[in-house]
Order: sequence, then C-alpha cells, then structure tokens
Amino acid sequence: MNGDQTKPTLLWPSSPRVEYTNVPRAVEDSLQKEFPQLRILVARTEQAFVAELPSAEILVVMKIKPEHFALCRKLRWIHSPMAGVTSLLLPELVSSDVIVTNGRTVHSVPVAEQTLAILLALARRLPACFRFQAAHYWGQDDSWLPGTTPFELHGKTLGMVGFGAIGQELVPRVKALGMRVIAVRRDPTKKAAMVDRVYSPDQLHDMLAEADFVVLAAPDTPEMIRLIGATELKRMKPTAYLINVARGTLVDTEALVKALEAGEIAGAGLDVTDPEPLPPDHPLWKLPNALITPHLGGASDRFWERESALLRENLRRYLAGQPLLNPVDKRRGY
Repeated sequence: MNGDQTKPTLLWPSSPRVEYTNVPRAVEDSLQKEFPQLRILVARTEQAFVAELPSAEILVVMKIKPEHFALCRKLRWIHSPMAGVTSLLLPELVSSDVIVTNGRTVHSVPVAEQTLAILLALARRLPACFRFQAAHYWGQDDSWLPGTTPFELHGKTLGMVGFGAIGQELVPRVKALGMRVIAVRRDPTKKAAMVDRVYSPDQLHDMLAEADFVVLAAPDTPEMIRLIGATELKRMKPTAYLINVARGTLVDTEALVKALEAGEIAGAGLDVTDPEPLPPDHPLWKLPNALITPHLGGASDRFWERESALLRENLRRYLAGQPLLNPVDKRRGY
C-alpha cells in the first residue's frame, strides 16, 4: 500500500461480515500495482475509514451516512459495487457535483440466470418436487392432477417491468426457450432488442393483463415503491406468476400474500422481499405457491472478477478525463 499523502486517494471500506463487502487483498494489491499514481486505501475498520474521509477523492461504497459525507473535502466520485444506489443518494450528495457510478453490469448476468432458474422452477413445479423429496414421497401421480402439472415456457409471454442491464441479459435467454417478451420502460421509443412489444409506464396494466410471467427488474426509486399492489395483482391473469428480482419495496407484500392465498395469481418467485430479511413468522413462508430465495440474484463466483474489471476500466477513464461507465442520474436514482 502506498502511503504517499500527495496522491489522490481511493478509499474503499472492507468488512469480513459478508463476502461481497470483504475486499480481497489480491484486488487491493492489483489496483495499487496498476495505478501507482493513486493511493489505494482499503479501510478494514470503521475508525480507519472515517479518519481517511477528508482526504478521499474516490469512494467505493454501497451507502454513506450524512455525517460521513460532511467529512469529505476532496470527494469527486463515488462508485457503488451494487446496482441499487438509494442508500447513497443523500440530498447533499444529489445537489453536489460528485459523480456516482454503480455496478449494474457486474450483476446483470447472475441476476438474469437467477430469474431464469425461478422461471424454470415455477414452470416445472420444482418446489412441489422438493417437498416430495423431503417427505420421501414419489409424487408422480400428484403431479398430473389439474393445476399441478408441469408446463412449458415455450409460447408463454414474459412481461418485464424495467429493461436495463438485467433485461438485456434475460431476454436472449428466454427467447431461446421460445418465449414472447413484452416490456414496460420509461421511454418506450428507445430500442429494446428482441422485445416483441414495448409499453409506456401508463400502460402497465395493459402489460400485466397480457403476461404469463411478470418480472420486476426496475430500479429502486421513490416512485417505484409498491408499484405492484392489490389493483395491479388483480390485473394479472389467474394463471400468471409474479417474479421480483429488483427490490422488495416494489411490491405491496400484504396485497401479494392476499392474492396468493385467494388464488388471484398462480404464484410468485421472490428473490427479494419487504421486509428483508423476511421474519421467520411471516405468512409468505407458509404459502405453497410462493418460491423464496434469499436475495441471491447477484451472488456469483465471478463477482470480484467483474467488479475489479469495471473499477479498473473506470479508474483508467477517470484519470484520462474520459466519461465513466455506468453513470447514475442522481435525481432519477438510477
């Protein structure tokens, strides 16, 4: 680690609590070797992080407290290793000239694959098979009963809410399975490769009524909170499934529980929930038509490979005065 205080400082807090916040020494060393003109500082304690904030020109953080941002004197750029940046966007930061970038392209492939896994699990009735296995029960006859038979994704319509990096990775995968794809996006005039029809946000209900699977992959912004509530769930087909790989707050959880209990929709696949983590006594756990995974969409053995590659490229661009990859519109929140 280079301790030259005259060099611009990149400050990156590290925590051993979970793998994606525990910066590997190899990543730290490779960044310092590749960018000797920078002071690369991975702060492995809260005290070290706070002490270095006044000198930091670049921060790699997922969230920042107001009192910490107030300490920043030289800050010009914040990079979030995650896609969501809601926990970063303090009013003071939004109104400042500090650039924000995120890791949306780092997570797009594993989240797309997680979505595909949920799609296949719901269509092939795998949750029921797992219950049969746990009970040591050969459930073949049960699986041919009306309403329990596995079905094909081929020919089904997938509706996407949001068409960013995740959607661009998911669509070719589901197209290979013979699915039709429709999508809602903020600007419906923008090209959406391989999408059969694009709807505007005010046409959300039309899209919901048409889709066999509704996938939420939209950013976590204030206007998206509880986007899917009781009214929207009633617009879906009774044979349709809701899949959420974005943020739990996009769905009114109480309304979803009621819709699943009443059979208003066929089921749900949730990689994210609200609240999160889901409390042990929450009714969602007991619903046989709810498939829940513990926010694993971004989990990947290639996380640090992709994250460090993105950061290296953006550091090269930053030092060369070039536009950065994955810029965030701070006022829109994505």
